[in-house]
Amino acid sequence: MLGQPETSPLRDQIMSMKPHDIYEIARLGLGQKGVIPLWFGESDLNTPDFIKDACKQALDDNKTFYSFARGVPEIRASIVNYVKRIQGVEINDARITMPGSTMLSLVIALECVVNNGDNVVCVSPIWPNVAQATKMLGGEPRLIRLEPRDNDWYLDLDRLFDACDARTKAIFLNSPGNPTGWIATVDEQRAILEFGRKHNIAIISDEVYNRLVYEGTAAPSFLNITEPDDLVFIINGFSKAYAMTGWRLGYMIAPEYMSEQLLMLAGINNTGAPVFTQYGGVAALDQGEDFIKQMVDRCRNGRDIIMDATANSNRIKMIKPEGAFYAFIEIDGMTDSLEFAKNLMHTAKVGMAPGSAFGEGNESFLRICFAQEPATLETAMERLVAAL
Repeated sequence: MLGQPETSPLRDQIMSMKPHDIYEIARLGLGQKGVIPLWFGESDLNTPDFIKDACKQALDDNKTFYSFARGVPEIRASIVNYVKRIQGVEINDARITMPGSTMLSLVIALECVVNNGDNVVCVSPIWPNVAQATKMLGGEPRLIRLEPRDNDWYLDLDRLFDACDARTKAIFLNSPGNPTGWIATVDEQRAILEFGRKHNIAIISDEVYNRLVYEGTAAPSFLNITEPDDLVFIINGFSKAYAMTGWRLGYMIAPEYMSEQLLMLAGINNTGAPVFTQYGGVAALDQGEDFIKQMVDRCRNGRDIIMDATANSNRIKMIKPEGAFYAFIEIDGMTDSLEFAKNLMHTAKVGMAPGSAFGEGNESFLRICFAQEPATLETAMERLVAAL
């Protein structure tokens, strides 16, 4: 007969989880009258009508039944064509899996490689969910921080590689990066790829901001330097460039020999993305270039507004972001970014993400999403500067 269990069956990795500091600010600010919300990573633009219309048509066509867990054939074909058009690379659609959101694609990539006690070496500052997902699976996130210089963020590859050991299963990087706007160079990507090949370490490359760049059409992608069977997971999605954050639609491009395993993981985790939303994704990929240009122009203008405002303050430093849509600003004398952000919310009615959410070494920083209406950003920066 079973006796009274001495310990709870609940996993320590789950019970130790706590909301990260961006959630703390969001909980304080959501629904508050007069608050300017700049804490989340999304534009204030609505999803374009042509994308919504494609989704509505799919509903009218009764695209509401179970379908392919790795994505309907139409969207996998659109991804193939998009990658060829933008990156100049031909891929087999067997490498594409669309399980649901971009975050879910990232979690599935981690599920493929992380066992209890393994570690994932991550380029930071980093979006907090990546480290939390690694811990959830029993792994250890090891954060190697970009080094701020006068005009850019610098990745010390020696420090990155020295952090790896026999239990390192993956190197994770997000380029263009959240929250810094840093973009990995092709030479840096090649060095990381060669290191991964040599030491049998997977590369997980989050490229969801790939099109949000201020020079050229797209940021460098691992797609341009890898072989089809390299152990590289390229994560992408629709949230950022197409103003589709609420759609929860993303995908991964992975080694073709993993197609059956990823089919099973997509089915186990989510049974695939909602079918009708995928037709909105098809429209975005096939017809969305003009909207991306509009989004980039809006973000470039927003970046300039933030930079002009910070240039007039002797307490704020900012490295000009090369991509994505964030300003990661440093406030002289600030030592507790969460408390500062809370006070800023209460006194100035501006919500910004505290640097503490993005890993160690960022307590003097705040993140601002500048993919917003210019007047909104101007008012927010006026309030911030006045609060200092």
